[in-house]
Amino acid sequence: MNINKIDLNLLIYLDVLLRECNVTRSASKLNITQPAMSNGLKRLRDLLNDPLLVRTSEGMKPTEKALRLQPVVRKVLLELEEALQPEANFNERTSTRVFRIMASDYAASTVIPRLLNRLRENAPGITLDIMTPSDVTFHDVEAGRIDMAINRFEELPQSFHQKSIWLDDFVCMMSSDNPLRHNFNLESYLQSQHIWVSKTGFGVGVGMDPNDVQKLGWVDEALQSIDKTRSIRVFTRSYHTAMHLALEQDLIATLPRKVAMINRNNPDLAIIEPPFVIPKIELKMIWSSLLHHDASHIWFRRQVIELANELKKQI
Repeated sequence: MNINKIDLNLLIYLDVLLRECNVTRSASKLNITQPAMSNGLKRLRDLLNDPLLVRTSEGMKPTEKALRLQPVVRKVLLELEEALQPEANFNERTSTRVFRIMASDYAASTVIPRLLNRLRENAPGITLDIMTPSDVTFHDVEAGRIDMAINRFEELPQSFHQKSIWLDDFVCMMSSDNPLRHNFNLESYLQSQHIWVSKTGFGVGVGMDPNDVQKLGWVDEALQSIDKTRSIRVFTRSYHTAMHLALEQDLIATLPRKVAMINRNNPDLAIIEPPFVIPKIELKMIWSSLLHHDASHIWFRRQVIELANELKKQI
């Protein structure tokens, strides 16, 4: 095939079609008509001698050849976009940009308040749009509809850029009036009633089963490794709710240290080291290759990392 026959528009069409797998949505993304998008797909099929997208019971799916072409086309377009990008500095003092962030409850409790304070001082016109994990998908991040996702991720698509924000360990929080605080060991921990807090990922969550240790997360997996289990009285998806419930004299919340330290000056709550080893968790931020070279996004990522470094020195 003669490469001279390929124009830039066709590469752009192919990139969007393989991301959306839908002609109508692709046309909308490119602000063209559906017939124009359909014609572009026909030209691509003729040019590459492959259907590229085939209809299945689950919608349009890319062919093997399309899957091989997708990262190559994306790389070419990104490099071209970077080369054509005008040299311009981002002025945070005058910017009115909206940054859309998917943040887990853990991230929203620890990172976002400090980030907002930093922006209030240095970039007063910038707005944050905070979304929960159930609001978005990996596809939203990949397409650049979400500027950043901040969470603990077990697996990530290779197309994402990522940066570790910090590692965090665990502490136990209980009422200052809880008699166990004066005789706190593994035996008394296991005899107590506990508050479970969700580890959140993408997608809408479902109800919890106290017997399904594999889905309970870090604390219960650590207990399982020493052949122990705890009695969970309350399941919650909110760290702030967990800390409030820890005021009850018969409940214990085991949660990441940086969350617990939000209440370190509350005389009604005691923060104690756990009586067993719990592996540390890693908080990451991820973003799309489409935003990687954007000047405003580079500045914003730097703000998150700088405040995270400041917090690591404080706690």
